[in-house]
Amino acid sequence: MDTIEIYLGLGTNEGDRQANIDHALAALTQAGIRILTVSDIIETAPWGFEAPQNFLNCALRGQVNADVTPTALLDICKTIERDLGRKENIEFDAEGKRVYHSRPIDIDILIYGQERIDTERLTIPHKQMAERDFVMIPLRQIISEEIKSAFPELFRK
Repeated sequence: MDTIEIYLGLGTNEGDRQANIDHALAALTQAGIRILTVSDIIETAPWGFEAPQNFLNCALRGQVNADVTPTALLDICKTIERDLGRKENIEFDAEGKRVYHSRPIDIDILIYGQERIDTERLTIPHKQMAERDFVMIPLRQIISEEIKSAFPELFRK
């Protein structure tokens, strides 16, 4: 069966952060995602809010069967987040800016093949990823040249 190369970003700043990443990676594998490479784990300050604990962040390069659509992959990621204790509470302040919170795990689809998607539910490449070092530092460690050349605007720095 044909496969699609994917990149996911993982982050956690609640509880046993290393265990949260380990559990998320195991759950992704169990869900049928073939993990090819995982970046180094980096520690970063929360982005867009203050929290008592820093984040651990990493990126993974993997493959899914071609019949796993981007939306199906999003559903897999959201299910794993919920299973690991994440509460889905998207809030916005009075100016319409998103309010961020601490979380046991966050799994973002950064790249899905060479597709560009912009729907109400899903944007790929992930919005704002190019301006977030906690995404780009790990991603640069594992990105393939083929994918890098497909999204040159993300890798100019």
